[in-house]
Amino acid sequence: MKLCLVINSLGAGGAERVAVTLAGYWAERGWQVTLVTLSDDRGDFYGTGDHVKRVALGLFHDSANPLMGLLNNLRRIRALRRVLVAEQADVTLGFMPVCNILSGLAVIGTGLAVAGSEHVHPPTRPLTSYWAGLRRLVYPRLAFVSAPTQQSADWLKRHAGVRRAAIIPNPVAYPLVAHGPVVAPERVLRQCPGQRTLLAVGRLVHEKGFDILIDAFAALASKHPAWRLVILGEGALRAQLGQQIAALDIADRVCLPGAVGNVGDWYRAADAYAMSSRLEGFGNTLAEALAYGLPAVALDCDAGPREILRQGQDGLLVPMHDRQALVASLDRLMSDQALRLALGRRAVEARERFSIERIAAQWETLFRSVPRRLAG
Repeated sequence: MKLCLVINSLGAGGAERVAVTLAGYWAERGWQVTLVTLSDDRGDFYGTGDHVKRVALGLFHDSANPLMGLLNNLRRIRALRRVLVAEQADVTLGFMPVCNILSGLAVIGTGLAVAGSEHVHPPTRPLTSYWAGLRRLVYPRLAFVSAPTQQSADWLKRHAGVRRAAIIPNPVAYPLVAHGPVVAPERVLRQCPGQRTLLAVGRLVHEKGFDILIDAFAALASKHPAWRLVILGEGALRAQLGQQIAALDIADRVCLPGAVGNVGDWYRAADAYAMSSRLEGFGNTLAEALAYGLPAVALDCDAGPREILRQGQDGLLVPMHDRQALVASLDRLMSDQALRLALGRRAVEARERFSIERIAAQWETLFRSVPRRLAG
């Protein structure tokens, strides 16, 4: 099998991690895999390894005005077309709407097969009218479009004209492979008092809801002096979150170490996991935390956590916009070691539920169902 994967960049994000994980797995099995990014490779957070061919177009940048945006997209389509025609892959798989759309446009008239994949629940991250119109035009032409949840797949059929929607969860690689930057948990935790660690992982942006988590933790800090909160990630809200932490007078109980490449070490060092996202496409870090045996508390946002967390079996799912319920669930988990151990024993089942072997097999079934040549 010969594949091309097309994604904006290999920055620190969930879709990017999925792309790299799948590309590496298939390359190790002897498939020919080319990973194409619209961006250059200077901002890479994830590496592709030696067996994946990497093509970095260096064409992912902001446009000064709509006309420049149109011209830049035409350049991206032409560049993608050259690569995809040269590669002659059995299937090209786009990641996220822009790459799905551009890849679909790039192969018009070539007969090459293109499929798309969504990694957020589409209505939670609306496209501009320009991109929404293109999506409605291109998505019906794609061989299939995948989504990690039934809810997202149904939305794509209703609103984007998708003819064949596939539900494929994201894979969890266990154990996670470390890469730079490596930050040793013990070095950071020595500076943050406590014997127990509540961990959260994600970009420091509004949608991840870390302000909600910090507020809930502050309500419990005095009751649970042995606990500290660690949030791994980097983003535009670092300063704002730091100000919130200071205003709540919990600066000695909350650590923000930044983005790390050895997340697996941090899962091993933690005692519980919390996901406070306002929206998710799937919730990769929640599945990873479970795979490492961490009991979890998660907000039941529109899509993702409810497909991962099994209420009362490996974690506690909390209604959105219910601060009291979030505080109560965190309090329950932090107070009860027996509960944490019981949930943790079932949590590790995520290793099999979301194993790369199981998820890749679902992808492979889809790929093999796509005709080698399609009508242009």
